[in-house]
Amino acid sequence: MKKIAFLSFYILAVFYTTAQNTTIQKKNGTEREAKTAHKVMLIPFEPKLYLSEIDHAINAETGLSSKEIKRRFRDGLNEQLYRAFKAIPYNVVDLMSDSLKYTKDLNGIYQHLTYQYQKVPNQEKYQAPKAEKQEKKIDKGQLAVETNSDQRFMNAKITDAKVVPTLYGKYNTDIFVFINQLDIKASGTPNSYNINNGDSPRKIVVHYTVYTFDAKEINSGIVEEEFELDTNSPKKIIDKHFSNISITICERVKKALATK
Repeated sequence: MKKIAFLSFYILAVFYTTAQNTTIQKKNGTEREAKTAHKVMLIPFEPKLYLSEIDHAINAETGLSSKEIKRRFRDGLNEQLYRAFKAIPYNVVDLMSDSLKYTKDLNGIYQHLTYQYQKVPNQEKYQAPKAEKQEKKIDKGQLAVETNSDQRFMNAKITDAKVVPTLYGKYNTDIFVFINQLDIKASGTPNSYNINNGDSPRKIVVHYTVYTFDAKEINSGIVEEEFELDTNSPKKIIDKHFSNISITICERVKKALATK
């Protein structure tokens, strides 16, 4: 079995390094073949990983239910990522774009994901976060666990290494962008989940992880964006702030691939 698995990865690796993703595009009424270096799959956050402190304010202004607000933000973030990656240009598969077509694959992906809070990596000298061991010591006869104040994020870990190669074989997507969690905070306090009625700006925090076709983590972390206290329109938040976040994620992916 190990030989078969190794052979499968070898075949995928050879194909990846010798071929480019190809699409047919129309220009001036004629078809032309367009080649791009990569094809990206966008995996939205699971609905349970949406944490918002402003849904009550959005509801008061727009009348949208909590379920509808979450749906709009989930779909809107993927839409902005789609636009940002297409502008590079990369080919893109957005698993939110067609529920009938992609729901089965999306649910299959979620079944093979686990999440870990890990230290936010340094993007200047990126290294994939590693599992940490808690330091334990005895203090006055009691077992004490040292706390760590480093900023952390929700990182996605694939529990079955065959998941992304299988998707690569089906969709020819060699880059996988997982949106792991979306936080919308009522204040700019980094680790506060309490309502703040002061003048601090609100903050969007997107947790994400990027894998290549061989299940290697090449980038991960958070992107933060502050926004105005009186902005309660999901469309305005998506168009202005999700777009900025998406551009940052794209730039990090490009950098990771350039140094890979």
